Order: sequence, then C-alpha cells, then structure tokens
Amino acid sequence: MLRHVAIAAIVAAAMPTLAFDLQGHRGARGLAPENTLPAFAAALSLGVDTLELDTGVTKDGIVVIGHDPRLNPAVTRGPDGQWLAATGAAIRDLTWEELQRYDVGRIQPGTRYAETFASQKPIDGTRMPRLADLFALVKKSGNDTVRFNIETKITPVDPQATVPPEPFARALIQAIRDAGMTQRSTIQSFDWRTLQIVQREAPEIATVYLTFRRYPDSGNLHRNSSALTPWTAGFDLSAHGGSVPRMVHAAGGRIWSPFHGDLDDQDLAEAKRLGIQVVVWTVNQPADMIRLIERGVDGIITDRPDLLRQVMADKGMTLPRPTPVAP
Repeated sequence: MLRHVAIAAIVAAAMPTLAFDLQGHRGARGLAPENTLPAFAAALSLGVDTLELDTGVTKDGIVVIGHDPRLNPAVTRGPDGQWLAATGAAIRDLTWEELQRYDVGRIQPGTRYAETFASQKPIDGTRMPRLADLFALVKKSGNDTVRFNIETKITPVDPQATVPPEPFARALIQAIRDAGMTQRSTIQSFDWRTLQIVQREAPEIATVYLTFRRYPDSGNLHRNSSALTPWTAGFDLSAHGGSVPRMVHAAGGRIWSPFHGDLDDQDLAEAKRLGIQVVVWTVNQPADMIRLIERGVDGIITDRPDLLRQVMADKGMTLPRPTPVAP
C-alpha cells in the first residue's frame, strides 16, 4: 500500500501544472518541415509551452524524431535527391548513419499534404534528428521551462513496423533520463501498451493517453461502439460505461489527449471531475481554438502556434516567452 502511495505521489509531481498548455505540433508543422530541428527552432522562437513530437527507434537503438514507422514518400528524398517512389524502409531496419542519407526538408509538391500545408517553408538538406539533438537545441536556446510531449509511434496492428513496446519504451525512458528531462517530459501514445510500461518502470515521467474515435480506419477507438480494440492495452471501454475519461482513469492516466472533433461536453466535464487534464489535438483554425478555450480545455496542440498565440493574446491569456534559436 505504501509503495502505491509513493508512486502516486511521484506521478502527481511529474504532471505539468500549466494554466494553459500551448503545444507546437511536430514542432511547428505549419511553418517548417515537421519533426525537424528547424520546426522546433521555429516553435521556440515564437514561444510555446510544449514541443510535441513523434519518435521511433533505429536498428542501432537510437531514439529519433519522426512521425512514420517507415520512410514517408510525401516528405522523403533519397540519397539521389529523388522522391521515394513508395513507402520506404522501416526506421527499425536502418541505422542512425543510414537515416542521415535521407532529406526530409520539403513536402513533395503536388501532393494533398503539400496543399494542406502551403504555408510551410521548405528547408532542403534537413535530416531526421535524434531526440538528443532536440534536447541539445533547447539547452542552446536557454529555455529552461519548455516541455516535451513525446509520442511513441508504435502500432499493435503492424508489429513488424517498429521495435516491440518494451524496448521502445525503455529506449525512450533512457534517452529522457540521460538528458535530465524527466520532469519536463510526458510520453504519449495511441498504443497504450507503452504507457503502461512507462507508468510501471518510470513513474517520474507523466503519461498522456491519446484517443481518436475513427478505428479501424486510423484511430484507436471504435466510432460508434464500446468494443475492445488492440490499442488500449486490454482496457475495455464497455467496462467503463462507454466513458473514455473513466477508461483513461482506470489505466492510470492523468492526462487525456483526444482528437478535438471527438470531445463532447459530457466527456470534458467527466474528465474534470476525475482530475484528468484535457489537451486536444490538432487544432489549426482560430475559430476552433476560441471555442475550445471557452469550453475549458487545458491545452491545445496545433501546427500553427503563431495563430494560437494571437488567439490567446486577444483573450488576455498569459503567453509563453519566445526563446529565439538557430537550428
């Protein structure tokens, strides 16, 4: 019993206590190439509370920052300078040195992705960074308060795409510990298996439970059903009356990050009653930002931290300080 009380105290101490959490999605994807040092530098230079990012683990065990378990042809050019013709190798099958042969500094022109992020400034020659490189960039900026919301990009429906949950979570935990960033980091995932490992083995690092009610197309929860999915580490939505906040709470979560279009007032109120912080993703339209702030969410993840800063300024909210830095 005493051990459980001690762990609960560690988890509570690890949780962020921001009045409102402005998170730059993949750094600042709307302004610079996603999940790269230029994108994180852009977010730091604007001023954000938290840098949101995705991670994978290479063949030689290095934690790298990138959204896709396999090289994405929409944002990747090979050593010959040409766009990949199809989905490339898995990150787990490449060494760090091999990854550095690929350019991720531009979206492939003519794609739907390029149309969506027409405001993104390309930076040719940009490489996929290590998590350690981001920590070094932040230290260089002199920002001693910005947080890191780090996603484990892993899926239970494609186990060959990444290293298994245990080595993935342990590599990430070690990288965070090595940088002395445990109190400034959260680990998030749609695949709750990694979150359970973090809670068991590194209770000083807070966890964030991501949800998206579009499964099986792309999310981790069924849209119109409480049926069990392979994403939630055995936690059954039907056992909690169909309430996502109650299921997150049962899993040991204290921060819930739903897709903003999935969040209804009943779930938001229930999360508040359970003491769960609600940080929604990914919100890029000012009207939606205003609506969600007025509904009482605890934070917003956005590709356009510049727009969210303006909304916050217009509402008289405290803004995170800018710390300009070159990547």
